[in-house]
Amino acid sequence: METLPQNLSQWWFKLPALAHSFGGIFTLFILALLADLIVKKQLIKFVAAVAERTTLQWDDILLQHKVLGRLVQTVPALIIFFGVPLVPGLSELLSLLIRNIALAYLALMVTLAIGASLTAVNAIYSTYPIAKERPIKGYIQVVNIIVYVLGSVLIVSALIDRSPVVLLTGLGAMTAIVLLIFKDTILSLVASIQLTSLSMVRVGDWIEMPQYNADGDVIDVALHTVTVQNWDKTITTIPTHRLINESYKNWRGMSESGGRRIKRSIKIDVSSVRFLNENEVKNLEQFSLLTQYLSEKKAELQEHNTDLNDSNVAEVNLRRLTNLGTFRAYIYSYLKNHPKIHRDMTLLVRQLQPGETGVPIEIYCFTDTTDWNAYEGIQADIFDHILAQCGQFDLKIFQAPSGADVRTLQKKT
Repeated sequence: METLPQNLSQWWFKLPALAHSFGGIFTLFILALLADLIVKKQLIKFVAAVAERTTLQWDDILLQHKVLGRLVQTVPALIIFFGVPLVPGLSELLSLLIRNIALAYLALMVTLAIGASLTAVNAIYSTYPIAKERPIKGYIQVVNIIVYVLGSVLIVSALIDRSPVVLLTGLGAMTAIVLLIFKDTILSLVASIQLTSLSMVRVGDWIEMPQYNADGDVIDVALHTVTVQNWDKTITTIPTHRLINESYKNWRGMSESGGRRIKRSIKIDVSSVRFLNENEVKNLEQFSLLTQYLSEKKAELQEHNTDLNDSNVAEVNLRRLTNLGTFRAYIYSYLKNHPKIHRDMTLLVRQLQPGETGVPIEIYCFTDTTDWNAYEGIQADIFDHILAQCGQFDLKIFQAPSGADVRTLQKKT
């Protein structure tokens, strides 16, 4: 019965020392909290005001990515780390525990600040034109991974009060496992280096990759994925290494050439193809686009036909102009003089193999613009004109019979 009062008396005499210790810790944490609030509100506010007055972009980007905000959070950690030894009567174990937690928090904030700085560097680099040709986002992400791995090692080593070298040595023994875990990252890194160094894909390129339902503009080239915004405004993400291993179409060459190809054909009804008589040739000579062609062709045919040296030769043996051949010449001359057709690129008007849908006349040329809207307008105007002019050459466009055609035929019969 005498032991309990004796212990209580010992505990009672220790109360002042414990009160000093807890009071010191409380004061230390209050100082750290006040320092954090003052630095956050005053320093960051001052720096933001200065950044707004400058014309530079990099300071705004650094603030936007909260680089300074992460750095100032190291101030309370430093206050606690260096202030704990000054607290009177604090046990070594508790002091060590608080210092280790503060050191781990300090390592965390520095790691996050470095990561934010790397992201800001990529954002600053993206403001320059060369960023589209040589993106560095993949490299930044690799460095970020290394920073976060090292940061995690430092945090764990601080919490368990062990040297980070010991943990790194343990990681060295787990290299095979690490390689297996980061297999996709390593593949993506190699692919990202190839894509960047060979300039295979850039931000802004129009690519087609049917196996991934991708058809649109590249909006991001990252370490693991290439992001494509399709023309229907959906988003497709493609693993970076797939662009090395699989085929895709990049339309950058078309965009850089300044011209976009038109390759479309119209089907002429075979039954409407025939020879032209002299009156029809005279009528077609009124077309300024056919003047040179008809004069050269008539001279060529006259020379060939007179070489027969026989006035009794049947007309079937003579060479004559056809409405289809003259129509092809008209289309070629029309395109050659069109103000929106690129004059330094291929221009063809060719006849393809006839089939059950008629005789295809293919137009192969390039517009002088790559703008999609303008391109479609030019193409539509050209074919509107060509289809409307078929009647001048007594040619008919082939189309499958419709219900109206069948009813018209029934009325005639």
